[in-house]
Amino acid sequence: MKENKKGILIVISGFSGAGKGTLVKELLRRHEKDYVLSVSMTTRAPRPGEREGVEYFFTDREHFEETIAHDGLIEYASYCGNYYGTPRVYVEEQLARGRNVILEIEIQGALKIKERFPESLLIFVTPPNAEELKRRLEGRGTESEEAIANRLARAAEESRGVEFYDYLVVNDKLEESAEEVHHLVAAARRAPVRREEFVKEIREELHSFAKGAQK
Repeated sequence: MKENKKGILIVISGFSGAGKGTLVKELLRRHEKDYVLSVSMTTRAPRPGEREGVEYFFTDREHFEETIAHDGLIEYASYCGNYYGTPRVYVEEQLARGRNVILEIEIQGALKIKERFPESLLIFVTPPNAEELKRRLEGRGTESEEAIANRLARAAEESRGVEFYDYLVVNDKLEESAEEVHHLVAAARRAPVRREEFVKEIREELHSFAKGAQK
């Protein structure tokens, strides 16, 4: 009997400043053979050190909207005045090859993914408390007070959507949080909804055995 080798789609979201990007990097460092990170497209400007095609595909609004019109994204959302979206072809190819694909996206996009891919796994990352979130945002040193205030206001709005996620991970100790995510993914791969071919095959064999016993 063959195991289902198809990869699963993992959506990791979190408040801006929760450390979800750092958490994903640690997860990939520890288990690079098990995961691949989908690179999102965005209209926001690159931050210091970010590279084209690595952290994001950077583009302008005109090209992004053309991509939407040609159904080239499996999801997209507007966040703090900029577009973010996930290219379709790359994700579908990796899943077919058996890779677990991580999408690091906001709540709007995550819920669209869940609608289109009900078998996807949604994980929300949060700091231990709101004060720690504020401290992390201020510690970046890359944004104005107004931008930080906007991100905190956005976090307050996003807190009302956390209940739609499958799991909540408190990102307090990085190494432990990365392993927690890995264990959640391993458990999710064993859920019947993600092993439909396996369940179908064993059901058919059992029916065959039952018919043979009745003869």
